[in-house]
Amino acid sequence: MNHIHPFRRLGALALAGVAALSFSAACSDDSPKAPAGNAAAAAPGGPEPKTIDGAKAAAQTVFDRFAGGDFAGAWDMYTAAGKKAITQADYVKLNQVCSRKGLAIQLTSARMDGSDRAIVIAKQLVAAQSYTMVYENGAWKLEPAKEGLALYAQGAAKAIAAQKKAGTCANNPQ
Repeated sequence: MNHIHPFRRLGALALAGVAALSFSAACSDDSPKAPAGNAAAAAPGGPEPKTIDGAKAAAQTVFDRFAGGDFAGAWDMYTAAGKKAITQADYVKLNQVCSRKGLAIQLTSARMDGSDRAIVIAKQLVAAQSYTMVYENGAWKLEPAKEGLALYAQGAAKAIAAQKKAGTCANNPQ
């Protein structure tokens, strides 16, 4: 009996969840749909602070929405490029099928990368991954990774099939 196998599977599932997050976290379109007091939406009286604390607050909001299954809310926090790559409906469908919900994603560190970008590190279970937050239209937005943009360009049905084939669809592994 191989006693390492359960740990490998747990590690793979954790990485799949984190990978799914990078393919599916989102940004605000500054629409009135955003609730008042939302750290990730621009304040009614002006823009969010263009600081590391502002970026961290927005990133944690994205992670909380995603982990809680609020995929539409996560998509609202994507950059314009992220939103252009996938519709909100397809983003929600992809993540309802393939993302692991309910596992907290915790921001562990962050740093500024120029005046309008921040790199944040988030951890879910034992896996950590870096994400880029971009200051866009007065608010911090999550910039999808290149791999995420390529996945999104396929549309929900093909993206789901690709994740199933790769074994990264957490709720429907092949």
